[in-house]
Amino acid sequence: MKKTFLLLFALMQTVLATAQIDKILGDWVTVDDKTGQNYGVVTIYKGTDGKYYGKISQMLVPGTETLKCTECVEEDTDKPILGMVIIRGMSEKDGALVGGKVLDPESGKFYYGRISYDNGRLKLRGSLDKAGILGRNQRWNRK
Repeated sequence: MKKTFLLLFALMQTVLATAQIDKILGDWVTVDDKTGQNYGVVTIYKGTDGKYYGKISQMLVPGTETLKCTECVEEDTDKPILGMVIIRGMSEKDGALVGGKVLDPESGKFYYGRISYDNGRLKLRGSLDKAGILGRNQRWNRK
């Protein structure tokens, strides 16, 4: 009886975690931390490698459509921000996306990331450390 209960509990946890990930996938409107203005749209999707990614699919501020990532390094140097993959190689864990990295196109820097679904909004935590202590949160709205 205990084994059956534990098996059912584990199955329910898996179903709930999958439901949370399904809520994270799709189009999200990013909000500029400084101005509070809607800035762009990021499309979060599952790649063919089983990892999760996010790509800037639309710029919402007039005149930003042709901006390039001048502060980026290596393969992203001077690439257009529109179409850039800024969330890279994340994995599902307990209903959230973790690991991988998140690119800030303004600074060209990569951060550790954690993405979760919270009360109808997406919560992105970018941090300097893997534990997520030194960083900041952003809240994105569903498009």
